[in-house]
Amino acid sequence: MSSAKLVEYLPAKLEARSFSPARANVLGVGVHALDLLQAAGTIEAAIIAGRKGYVCVTGVHGVMEAQRSPEFRSILNRAFLVTPDGMPTVWVGKLQGHYYMRRVFGPDLMLEVCRRSPARGYTHFLYGGKPGVAEQLRGVLAQAFPGIEVVGTYVPPFRDLSCAEEASLIRQVSLSKPDIIWVGLSTPRQERFMWKYLHRLNSTLMIGVGAAFDIHTGRIKDAPSWIKLSGLQWLHRLCQEPSRLWKRYLINNCGFVAKLALQLFRLKNYELDPTLEYDEEVPDVNS
Repeated sequence: MSSAKLVEYLPAKLEARSFSPARANVLGVGVHALDLLQAAGTIEAAIIAGRKGYVCVTGVHGVMEAQRSPEFRSILNRAFLVTPDGMPTVWVGKLQGHYYMRRVFGPDLMLEVCRRSPARGYTHFLYGGKPGVAEQLRGVLAQAFPGIEVVGTYVPPFRDLSCAEEASLIRQVSLSKPDIIWVGLSTPRQERFMWKYLHRLNSTLMIGVGAAFDIHTGRIKDAPSWIKLSGLQWLHRLCQEPSRLWKRYLINNCGFVAKLALQLFRLKNYELDPTLEYDEEVPDVNS
């Protein structure tokens, strides 16, 4: 975005103070203690400041992947933001004194940022989904938020990009220069993609939102609010995709509870890497 455009759309409520949310320690993964509006505001501030980075929307699945891979744990902890995607991460944060921490569900975060975009000129690129899903989502967003600028879509294969595919993606993003690339893959694939391509794609932020593409296009039914708040959304998803998800939830949920008990009773110390610079101050922008 040009400097004139930034000044034009700079929200009136931009505060002079800096906003640097604390992180809850969830089995060694630093999850930011914030809510939906704070997360969206911080994303806006990063766009305005040209602060390049990636956002991980992380729940139990991501935390447990981090237990199996120190490299993946480092990818999460080096993110610009790690939002609490699941209620268990919120409950851990509250136990650690982060009383105002709230769940930041990936699909909800996407809608909130897109809601703000037409008035402020933020541009979007959709990466992920099965063939046709990203283009369908472009139409859904255009109908929901008239004036929103979705400047491109890309449907990747279910494997690493070939040299030709990588060059095509880089060229497409270079031409469109989106403020945000929404990455609709699964964990840990989307986080690894963002880490690998952060400095190779000409965008400000990359935000991994998992199943948001399928939820917003109606391919997956979203859970009612009471199920989300009760921490049972995993069961709702399991009922829709039992053959694909049963092993993930059986292993991850049981393992999470066991490891969390060790952390809460101080039988095992899960330290955050003190060398990670995850507390860079960014102004809070809310409307």
